[in-house]
Amino acid sequence: MGVAARRSRVRPVAALLAFQFTTFANAMAAQTRPAAIDAHPLGAPVAMILEFGDQYLGGDELYDAKVTVLEIARGEKAWNIVRQASASNPAPKAGFEYLLARVQFAFSARTSPSHYNYNLNETQFTATSASGEEFDAPSLVEQPTPRLNGTVKPGESVEGWVAFLVPRSVSKPLMVFREDVGTVSHRGTGTWFQLYTRPTYAHPAR
Repeated sequence: MGVAARRSRVRPVAALLAFQFTTFANAMAAQTRPAAIDAHPLGAPVAMILEFGDQYLGGDELYDAKVTVLEIARGEKAWNIVRQASASNPAPKAGFEYLLARVQFAFSARTSPSHYNYNLNETQFTATSASGEEFDAPSLVEQPTPRLNGTVKPGESVEGWVAFLVPRSVSKPLMVFREDVGTVSHRGTGTWFQLYTRPTYAHPAR
């Protein structure tokens, strides 16, 4: 049963319909504009609110999360990291190359006592083009370490590598993180990040 279905409070029908329409309209608007517009730059901490729902624990609980792409590795550097994880990991297919993102995930509760932990794993992260076209995840025998997965308790943070395969022709790939998992609800179509470094502007000499 979904989070919304387990909520114990009852909204008036008109208010509920208005809420559903607004949520649907916002989601459709987000899907029709380029994903690059919403993508956060490398190194920028991105805050989000996660909502857990369980009527047996008294309704919904709000938690804070913060996600930061700390660094990226692409091409030969990324391939070396993938090979170090396992000699059995395959080379990238023709026209593609490995792209790794080292991501930090921090999780905190808004109230005490708290009742939930957050289960994080690499499958929540997907590499895309600037328009949002998704690329298939690589099939690896062993993921690069440290891995970005596990149970995160309130007050804890974890960081690790996420591995992607992207076309060599895509110079500015993106990553989408989908927060919803288990009993967690997050309104929207995911959170977007840039998987490239911005060029540094050099001021002309005087």
